[in-house]
Amino acid sequence: MTASTPSAPPRPWLAHGLLLLTAAVWGLAFVAQRAGMAYVGPFTYNAARFALGAAVLEVLLRGLQARTRRPRPQAHMRHGLLLGLLIFAGASLQQAGLVYTTAGKAGFITGLYVVLVPLLSALAGRRVPRAVWWGAGLAVVGLYLLSGAETWRLAKGDLLVLLSAFFWALHVLAVDRFGGQNDSLRLAARQFWVVAALSAGVAWLGERPAWAGLWAAGPAILYGGLISVGVGYTLQVVAQRRAEPGLAAIILSLEAVFALLGGVVLLGEALTTRSLVGASLMLAGMILAQRGATAARVQDFR
Repeated sequence: MTASTPSAPPRPWLAHGLLLLTAAVWGLAFVAQRAGMAYVGPFTYNAARFALGAAVLEVLLRGLQARTRRPRPQAHMRHGLLLGLLIFAGASLQQAGLVYTTAGKAGFITGLYVVLVPLLSALAGRRVPRAVWWGAGLAVVGLYLLSGAETWRLAKGDLLVLLSAFFWALHVLAVDRFGGQNDSLRLAARQFWVVAALSAGVAWLGERPAWAGLWAAGPAILYGGLISVGVGYTLQVVAQRRAEPGLAAIILSLEAVFALLGGVVLLGEALTTRSLVGASLMLAGMILAQRGATAARVQDFR
C-alpha cells in the first residue's frame, strides 16, 4: 500500500476577496437606499429590489442550464425559505429600530453581528480561532468610532436593532451551514423571492406603493436589485462555501467603511479623524482575523 501524496492546503483568499467585494457592494448600497427612500417606503423598496435581483438571477440560471444542456443541482426549498426569512427579519427589525434611534447607533449595533457569529459558533461547538476573536473586538471598536454613537445606553430602538443583528448573525451561519449542500445560485434566488414576497405583502398593507414613486426611485432600485441583491448576496452565498463564518462576518462588516467612503465621494459628507481611526481599526481586525483563520485552516488540514 503506497502512501498518498498530501494535497495542497486550502486557499481561501479568493473567497475572502469576494466577501470584501460584497462588503463594498453593500456599503455603497446605502447611498442608493437613501436616495430610493425619498420616493417609496422601505418595504416597497425591498420588495422591488429583491424581486429584480431574483428575476435576473433566474434568467442567468436558465441561460447556464441551456448552455450546459444538463440539469443543475437543485436547492432545498426549506433552505431558501429559512435564509429568506432571516434576511426579512433582520431588515424589518432594523428598519423598525431606526424609527426610535439614530442612524449612527443603529449602524454600530447592527455591526455587533461580527461578535455574535463567532459566539454562536462557539456555543454550537465549533472551534473559533483566537485571532478571529481579537479581530472581532477590533472591528467592534472601529464600528463604534465609525458610527458616531456617543452613548452606550440602550433605548427601545436600540434593542430592536440589536435583535436584528442576531438575525444577521444567524443568516451568516445558515449560509455557512447550507451553502455547501445546494447549488449556490439557486439557493440565492430562492431566498430573494422569499424576501420580495414578504416585503411586498407588508408594503401593500402598510405603505400602499404607487407607480409614480417606483418610477422616481428607479435608479436606486436598479442598483439595489441588480448590484446589491443580484451580485452582493449571491457573492456571499458563493464565497462563504470556503470562508470561516467568524471571519466572513468581520469582512462583511466592512460595508460600514465603504458606506463612509460612498457618502464622502458621492454625497459630499465630511470625513472626520474619528471615522478614519474607526475604519483603520476595522481593517486591522479583518487582516488579523484573516491571518489567524487561514493559519488555523492550514493546521487543521495537516
